[in-house]
Formats: sequence, C-alpha cells, structure tokens
Amino acid sequence: MDKQDDLISPAILEDGPVLKARDLEGDIVTAEERRDLRRGLAQRHVSMIGLAGAIGTGLFLSLGGAITTGGPLGALLGYLFIGLIVCCVQFALGEVTALLPVSGSFVRHAEFLVDPALGFALGWNIVYGNWLSIPTEISAICVLFGFWTQLNISVFIVIFIVLTFVVGVLFVGVFGELEFIFAIVKILLIIGLILLGLIIDLGGIHGVERIGFRYWRDPGPFVEYIATGAWGNFLGFWSVLISAVFSYAGVESVAMAAAETKNPRVAIPKACRRVFVRVMLFYVLGVLIVGMIVPSNDPRLENESGTAAQSPFVIVASAAGIKAIPSIVNAVVITSAWSSSNQALLAGTRVLYGLAIKRQAPKILLRTNRWGSPYVCVCVFAVFMLLAFLSLSNGALTVFYWFVDLVGCGILISWSAVLLNHIRLTRALKAQGIPRSALPWRPRWTPYTSYIALAACLLILLTNGFAVFTKGGWSASGFITGYIDIPLVLVAYFGWKLYKKTKLVRLMDIPLMEVLEQMAEEREEVEKAEGWVRWVSWLWD
Repeated sequence: MDKQDDLISPAILEDGPVLKARDLEGDIVTAEERRDLRRGLAQRHVSMIGLAGAIGTGLFLSLGGAITTGGPLGALLGYLFIGLIVCCVQFALGEVTALLPVSGSFVRHAEFLVDPALGFALGWNIVYGNWLSIPTEISAICVLFGFWTQLNISVFIVIFIVLTFVVGVLFVGVFGELEFIFAIVKILLIIGLILLGLIIDLGGIHGVERIGFRYWRDPGPFVEYIATGAWGNFLGFWSVLISAVFSYAGVESVAMAAAETKNPRVAIPKACRRVFVRVMLFYVLGVLIVGMIVPSNDPRLENESGTAAQSPFVIVASAAGIKAIPSIVNAVVITSAWSSSNQALLAGTRVLYGLAIKRQAPKILLRTNRWGSPYVCVCVFAVFMLLAFLSLSNGALTVFYWFVDLVGCGILISWSAVLLNHIRLTRALKAQGIPRSALPWRPRWTPYTSYIALAACLLILLTNGFAVFTKGGWSASGFITGYIDIPLVLVAYFGWKLYKKTKLVRLMDIPLMEVLEQMAEEREEVEKAEGWVRWVSWLWD
C-alpha cells in the first residue's frame, strides 16, 4: 500500500545527515515559476489530461492494425505488457514529481538527479518532437474532415492553428476545462463502443449472428509475422509492442505543468495512480473486444484512410447496419486530435520555459502574460504550426513525415528518463541515509519495478525497428523511425556536456534534505469535488 502525507514531520528530517546547503535556484520551484505562472489546473484537470492524452486516435482507429499484426491474443498480450510498463513509469513519475513539482517535469528532474546535460538533451528532444507533432495533429484533423466534406483543407488548417494558439495563450485553466470535456466525451464513446462490440459479439443485434470467440479459433489467436511457426507468432507479438507504445504515449505528460497545478504534491500522484488503471482498462478491453468481433485476416483492417472508416468498431457497426456510428466516431476522433495538439503545445511550451529557466534557451522565453501563460514560447510553437500547410503538397508531405520520423522513438527515451530519475532518487535517499518515509508519496514496489521497466524500455528501444534488418525488409524510412532519435539525443547530451563541462551529479550532492525542509513548510490539502462535478468525480477519484 502506498502512503501520502500532507506534511513531512520535522523529526523525520532530523534523522538524515546535514548536507552542505547550496543554491537551489532552478532546481525546485524557481522564483520565475512562483511569480509568473498561475496555478490554474485542479486535480480533476490533471487526471483528465492524463486520460485525454492517452485515449486518442490510436485507440479509436489503430487497434485493428494490432490485431492484423499479432492476432487477437498477441495484441491483447502486447497491450497488457506495455500497460504494465506504463504503470511503472506513472508511479515513478508521480513519486519524483511529488517531491519536485516543477514546470517541465522529468526534464528538470533529470538535471537535478542525474546530469544537467541530460536535462538539456531531453528537453530539446521533447521541444523538437512537439514542434512537429502539433502540425501533424492539425493535418490529421483536416483528413478527418475530409470524411464529410470536400472543402479545401487549408481552411481547416487556418482554423485549428488559430484555435490552438488561442488556447495556448489563455489562462491554463481554460486548457484544463477543454481537456476535461474532451476526456469525458472520449470516455463515454469508448465505453459505448466496447458495449456495442460486446452486444454485437453476443448476437444482440437483430439479424447478426453470435460470434463469441470464433475468430480466436479461426484464423487463430496469433498471426505469423516475418517468420513462421512459434518464432513468427512471437515476432507478431513483439511488433504489437511497438504500436502499443505509441498508443499509450501522452501519459507521461500529466506532470509537465506541475508548477501550474493546485496542490501538485497531492494532485499529480493521485492522477498518476488512478489514470493508469482507467487507461489500461480501456485499452485492454478495447483490444479484447476488437479481437472478438473482427478476424485478424479481414482486409478492411488494412484501410489507411486516416478517418473513421478504418476503425474496427466502425467496420463492424456498419456491417450490422448501424449508420450513425461512423460520423460519431469521426467527430470524437477530431476532438481527440485537437486535444493531442493542445496537450503537445502545453507540454512543449512548459519544457521550453523550463529550459529557459536553466539558461539552456533564450531568456526572452520566460516572458508571460497577465494570465500566467508563457506567450513567447507559444508564439515560437505557432511558427512551427505552419508546417501543417506542407500537407497540401504530396512531395512536401513526404519530407514533412521524414522529419516527424526523426523523433519516432522519443516516447521510449522519455519513459526511460522517468525511470532513471526515480532510480537515482532511490539511490540518493539510501546514500544519504534518508528514509523513504520522508517522501510525500512512496509506493512500496517502485524501488524494484523501475529497474525492470527501464530494462524493458531499453530492450524495446533497441529492437523497435527489427523488421528492417530481416531479409527483404530494409527500409530507410523504417530505420529512421526506429533509431535516428537515439544519436540525436546522444549528440545533444555530449555536446552540452563538453560545452558546459557538466558532470554526473554525485548521489551525496543531490540536496534532498533542503528539498524536504522546503516541502515541510508547505501544506497541501486534498481537493474535494463540489456541485455537479461530484457526480462524475468517479472518473478520477
């Protein structure tokens, strides 16, 4: 069982060694963050940001691809396995963030606990990735609107660039309310689709016979991939792991705006603990139902239109004569894409702001408006939103997606960093003789699970492009997607290390006592739902 305290006892702090105090400016919550940012995100916002980021187009549109690659059982095991890794990442992130609730989350944690050069490399990798992911999501929105209309997509590009920019410069609470609404809509839809799939599978639709687990027997629970026999089945399962990683992407951004969250030492651990259960539940149930209602060899699953037409739920619902489902799914996927765009903007701008705090980016980026939004950072990201216009040209779009591929494995790098930060925190506590009971949140199992999850993340990172090394499978774009981000991060890390002559932070030099003393002076209260919110608070409480 995990424990959480609103206030750390001074007696506990006295048990640890007295460390030489040093300037903590920029390591905990800086003067800039306290003065310029506004705590506008409530606990329900933080929880829903985690949900909204993870329940996206991957859940609604791409589950069919996992079934095609790994089969119903292979896909189910793949999503379950990655879900367990996500659990370890979330708990590690919540434990460290409860101690260090800073803007930029694990990027700043890496500088504090590991090496300033690692924080620099991670930060710019995330900023660069979000520079490209936002126009990608906007382009996806345009494709989704093409499901209904033939209107020139440049109109939709302009509309959503303006909308995303406006949300970015307004009070962070506006973003929180939008994500809160989007998350509820997506949760209601996925619950509805899971129930619909179950009803169809059990023969509850007039004129549709009962399916049961028929497709688990024929064509079978696994699909051979590249090789044959048991090895081919295993490679199909392993290939599903890669797609599952991208489907779960976004859960780690729940703490990016910790400095703008009310009661972050209470709210963020609670979100990390509870969001995981809901996200994993939706994905695992979704994969299970899709594997029951659509055979893995159904050619319709290979549809790559980018609209609701490729959703396995839509395929089955259309076959059952339910005509409204495609438009409903398409509409919700549009909100999912815009939600992902807004979340990428929040995460990217806060990391960029954090880099500016540490003087790893221009100081002008620290400017905020009267709502506490880092508007200069938002303006920088707005310039890169214009890359969405590359989707108007087939040739330019190909080049654009090559750039997007450069950060294809950034998710695994980020998860690895979260786990490494937690391992360093655990080792520093032990080295300094500070009991884990001094931490504001401390699940019992995290000192062990972080090592296991880090090993799994690194293994998947190194093998995620394995298909390009098989006979006849070489693809330059596939190799870039799988591996090029690794040398980019290493170049940034060693480049900054040589330029600034940074060193790995010694465990004894991590000023944990100072952080705990500062935390002991702050009291945070658990937020209680009031009014109509309490009727839907089961989604996050």
